[in-house]
Amino acid sequence: MAKIILTHEVTGLGAPGDVVEVKDGYARNYLVPRNLATPWTKGAEKNVSAIRRARKAREIATLDEAKAIRDSLQANPVTVSAKAGESGRLFGAVTTAEIASAITAAGAPAVDKRKIEVAQAIKSTGEYTVQVRLHPEVSAKVTVKVVAA
Repeated sequence: MAKIILTHEVTGLGAPGDVVEVKDGYARNYLVPRNLATPWTKGAEKNVSAIRRARKAREIATLDEAKAIRDSLQANPVTVSAKAGESGRLFGAVTTAEIASAITAAGAPAVDKRKIEVAQAIKSTGEYTVQVRLHPEVSAKVTVKVVAA
């Protein structure tokens, strides 16, 4: 088992600044190469408080605020335009960054692209539902309409 410090949120594992133990291969082959975690050392342990402070600054402050944002996101569908062929198949896929910028353009507060979870890659026009984690206890299901550009 390898002891690591998470630098980004990993679904099912923890939040930035958490010290967790995972299997060696998972840490070596997945978490560390993708910069989701750093190996645990005494020196790195001192950086945990800085990581947690940065997370607090980015995090939505209160549960009530998160619920209000969730309600507004779920009420208003978001539209993303992408290049598509005649059959409605996209050239590429819609990324979480494009969804995040569309949410901001729709008048909602800025959402971190790493907080958006897409069940399957969006590769054709139509309506899709994505999940946005706003708070550890609150997530919103946002309807994304993909239209041809």
